[in-house]
Amino acid sequence: MGVSKKISAFSIPLGATINMDGTAIMQGVAVVFIAQLFQIDLSVSDYLTVIATATLASIGTAGAPGVGLITLSMVLTSVGLPIEGVGLIMGIDRIVDMARTVVNITGDAVCTTIVAKQDGSLNREVFDEKSTIVIEESAAV
Repeated sequence: MGVSKKISAFSIPLGATINMDGTAIMQGVAVVFIAQLFQIDLSVSDYLTVIATATLASIGTAGAPGVGLITLSMVLTSVGLPIEGVGLIMGIDRIVDMARTVVNITGDAVCTTIVAKQDGSLNREVFDEKSTIVIEESAAV
């Protein structure tokens, strides 16, 4: 994408370690789903707790399939929801895990590109060429 090796060699591993946006989003959505399923009303402070806990849990999450379910149990416990709700998510987690991974990787790539642009080390010709190829392939499908 035109990002220098110096920038990508630092930011991609860092992003893979701490930038788990997809995991945090999934946990927030799963908590709301489970709360509605069990007909439990969440207060504003519960939502704030979910945001904080899911964010912190996603930072410490390992980049392995299915780990989001383990941290989901921690987030559910933080707001007093039944842990049995994890079992409801477990059946579709493999599909959702792929979507989480796409969000995580896209976030890492965008942040890396922004850092390279601000550093002045983004090769704009390569970036434009790769972007054109992606757009043309998308239009062909």
